[in-house]
Amino acid sequence: QVQLVESGGGLVQAGGSLRLSCAASLNILSINQMGWYRQAPGNQRELVARITSGGTTGYGDSVKGRFTISRDIAENTVFLQMNSLKPEDTAVYYCNAYRSPYGYWGQGTQVTVSS
Repeated sequence: QVQLVESGGGLVQAGGSLRLSCAASLNILSINQMGWYRQAPGNQRELVARITSGGTTGYGDSVKGRFTISRDIAENTVFLQMNSLKPEDTAVYYCNAYRSPYGYWGQGTQVTVSS
């Protein structure tokens, strides 16, 4: 069982930045992969960024070059730094942990980007 607690969402103007945090209830090196997903109203949940236990990162095409996923192993926390935000980035952002064979989700945090 993995509990995930997200924080850091909010309202920001286009072009601004936000940093999301996801604190896990156990050592993140024991988690195969952690990631951030987002879901806007009427849309399917989509991958934003992911990081494996080995540190390999990956990004969705729409955020490449603007968002960065990182982690603090000592704090069991994963971060999503979001720069150059656009109105289309508006969504509920969810932290995900995949610890084979199960996946776990956080409660989500709202990010709203105004134009």
